Amino acid sequence: MNVIANQPNPTWTIDQLRRHFDMIPAERILLDPAPGTATEDDVAFMDAHRNRLCELVDGVLVEKAMGGKESLLAADLIFAIKLYLRKRDLGVVLATDGFLRLVVGLVRAPDVSFISWGRLPGGEFPDEPIPSLIPDLAIEVVSQSNTKNEIARKLREYLETGVRLAWVVRPKESEVDVYSSLTKVRVLGVGDTLTGGKLLPGFKLPLAKLFAPIRRKRR
Repeated sequence: MNVIANQPNPTWTIDQLRRHFDMIPAERILLDPAPGTATEDDVAFMDAHRNRLCELVDGVLVEKAMGGKESLLAADLIFAIKLYLRKRDLGVVLATDGFLRLVVGLVRAPDVSFISWGRLPGGEFPDEPIPSLIPDLAIEVVSQSNTKNEIARKLREYLETGVRLAWVVRPKESEVDVYSSLTKVRVLGVGDTLTGGKLLPGFKLPLAKLFAPIRRKRR
């Protein structure tokens, strides 16, 4: 990962911070701790005591964006992967609050993560609240307050640190972008089936099922 040359510092205004973080809404950028001084302890504190799910980026706490529909889609993806893993014991799946240290000073929490047993020391998930683990699969469900550049930055971080596969779920378009590298992407629509490729062989999820209308079925 490249070092950020223009690192945020306590003198930065909210407008400077917004530009640095791809123009995300101001309310998602925390000013306490002061910009450039936040640590992993602050991430854990906000989660445990303030009920705010924040990532650590460039010394700043940035709150994750997640609406109700996005949360439902993430839950459905977790459920589908969990069912698959009951038949193929390949690893573990984490939910939205699964913090991961990608590199020192960078803590992300993908909306859904799959980590193979081979990436877990001794085949066991660590006890620490923010382990140094790179997921094999990282999934982001795009919310209204996510910007295009914000998602692009997350993809770059994931794939440059060793993520093998990344899915970007776009509820508004009912599409999923499948990235095997920064230059290899497939766009799937409701008529397509999401598969796990070599990473999750045999995993299949029709997108028509994932994006089905969220309402009670009439009998």
